[in-house]
Amino acid sequence: MFVIEDEWHAEPLKGEFNTLEDAMNELRRLAKISWDQQPNLAPCTGWRHCGRKWEIIEYDASVTPWKLISKNPVLEIDADGIRWLSN
Repeated sequence: MFVIEDEWHAEPLKGEFNTLEDAMNELRRLAKISWDQQPNLAPCTGWRHCGRKWEIIEYDASVTPWKLISKNPVLEIDADGIRWLSN
């Protein structure tokens, strides 16, 4: 199971993804949305000088609680633009 979370604000994006490719497709979609529009709009009061650092987190959901497998920062979005970090 894969989830997408904003590392800078510890805020998960709604939804879970069965494959890494599905999660990457969602990040590609987010990369087309302006940094000052939801869901890229940072939740902090200084949002004009902030942004999002989206990471893909993989969990083993066959156990309770879920077991963390990996965390990979993938995409930064802010007023300066977008930056792909991996994948």
